[in-house]
Amino acid sequence: MILPTLRQLQFLVALGEAGSFSRAAEACHVTQPTLSAGIKELEDLFGVSLAERESRGATLTHAGEIAAARASALLGDAHALVQSVTTAGAVFSGPFHLGAIPTIAPFVLPQTVSLLTKKYPDLKLYLTEDRTSRLVDQLRARTLDAAFIALPWEAPGIETMTLFDDEFLLAAPTGHPLARKNGLSPDDLENEDVLLLEDGHCLREHALSVCRLKTGSGREQVAATSLGTLVNMVAGGLGVSLIPRLAADNGLALGPDVAIRSFVTPIVGRQVGIAWKAGSPRAAEARQLGEFVRDQLKPRTALHT
Repeated sequence: MILPTLRQLQFLVALGEAGSFSRAAEACHVTQPTLSAGIKELEDLFGVSLAERESRGATLTHAGEIAAARASALLGDAHALVQSVTTAGAVFSGPFHLGAIPTIAPFVLPQTVSLLTKKYPDLKLYLTEDRTSRLVDQLRARTLDAAFIALPWEAPGIETMTLFDDEFLLAAPTGHPLARKNGLSPDDLENEDVLLLEDGHCLREHALSVCRLKTGSGREQVAATSLGTLVNMVAGGLGVSLIPRLAADNGLALGPDVAIRSFVTPIVGRQVGIAWKAGSPRAAEARQLGEFVRDQLKPRTALHT
């Protein structure tokens, strides 16, 4: 089967739009005899008349209109093919699917998206917020190109890069004794109601581990679904909590009823990192994105007393 060329289809679409062989030829940057020959080749190929030549121009036949409509769609697909292939080798161009866990996403993604889209106007970012296990599944399935997660996290087929340590800070009601105590240490939490995120959040496990906390009846009965809820519970006097410095320094609404204090010996609650599927063609971009975020957040770190 002999197929029409894209050039021939371009001639037909141009003729339908221009309504004149001369104007269509001008639009295609060819001579009128060249365009006429291309239309005649199409008619011979299809075995039907595609255009009616008139004294003041030309109109497409019913068959010509059907062919032109399909030709226009094919030319659009061909253009998209060329665009996607030519941009595939460019850094941060085309669609990039980025994920983050809920305790990182609000404090990293907004400024990342704003700065990246300004620097790389051809980039189209698609964002996903979910728990680590689900993000890792999406990385494996290649529905995500990269994801910001808390480390350490071991997953076969997934590569990671550590960006920075994220310190735990104490959040307490402003009138709480620990809000005024000098020389805070994890031991000061032993007899406190420490509010945590609900089961399934890796930040909860990090807090229990690094601060040697034990779950008890009070902690099991009161749990938050987000850091914002956790802060509101602290403000309401339900207990104290541990807040990542990343959140405290980058937009978590604390309010006047919550005091944030550092421990004498900084407690590294987790490491913030970026993950991607091993062998991914966008691995280099994932690394570059991680470095970009690390450089942007580094100057925003501040001490809380």
